[in-house]
Amino acid sequence: MGSGRTSRRGRPPVSDEQRGRQRLDISRHAVRLFAEQGVAATSGEQIARAAGVSERTLWRYFPTKESCVEPLLTKMLDAFRAVLHAWPPGSGLIEHLRAAYQPVLDSSSGEDVEAVLAVVRMTHDEPALRAAYLVLRERAEETFTEVLAARMGMPAETFDVRVQAATMNAVLKVAADEFARETAGRGISPEVLNDHREQLAHALGLVSGRIPATDAD
Repeated sequence: MGSGRTSRRGRPPVSDEQRGRQRLDISRHAVRLFAEQGVAATSGEQIARAAGVSERTLWRYFPTKESCVEPLLTKMLDAFRAVLHAWPPGSGLIEHLRAAYQPVLDSSSGEDVEAVLAVVRMTHDEPALRAAYLVLRERAEETFTEVLAARMGMPAETFDVRVQAATMNAVLKVAADEFARETAGRGISPEVLNDHREQLAHALGLVSGRIPATDAD
C-alpha cells in the first residue's frame, strides 16, 4: 500500500536567476562563434554544443540563432539605464555620466565589453543582428522617456520629452558604433574607455540643454 505521497520526478525547476545566467553564457558562446566563422556558417547546434546545452534548451531560450546576441547587448543598454536611474537630484547629467557610466552592466572583467563591441561591429554587416540590436535600442528608449519626463516635469507622451529620449538614444548608438570602431584590434585600455565616456558626455551635453539638474516639482 502506498504512503500517500507522490515522489517528484525529473529535474528541479530552473530559477529566473539560473535562466538568466544560462542565457548569458549561451550568448557569449554564440558571439564568439559568430566572430570566428560568421553568422551564416554558425548553426544552432554548434552554439548549443559550445555552451554545453541541448538544442532544445537553446531554442527554448532563443527563437533564432541571431537572437542569441540579445543578453550581451542588453547588458550594454542596461548599463546606461542603470546610470540614468541613479542620476541624483541636484546633479547635472553630464557630470553624473562622467562619474558613473560604464559601457556594460555588472562586468567584473573586460570580456563582456569586448564581446558587446564585437556584436556592434558585426551588426554593420549582418542584417539579422542589426535588427535585433535596433529592437533592443527601441525598447530601451522607454526608460529614457520615463526618466526625462520626471526631470522635465512633463507627461511621458509629450513631444519634447519623446524627442529628447530619441535624441539621447541616437547619441548612444553613434557613441557605441564609434567605441566599437576605435577598439577593433586594439583592445580596451583605461585611456580608450575614458575617451569613450568623455565623448558620450560631450555629445549628450550638446543635445540635453533643456533637461534640468533637479526633478521638477
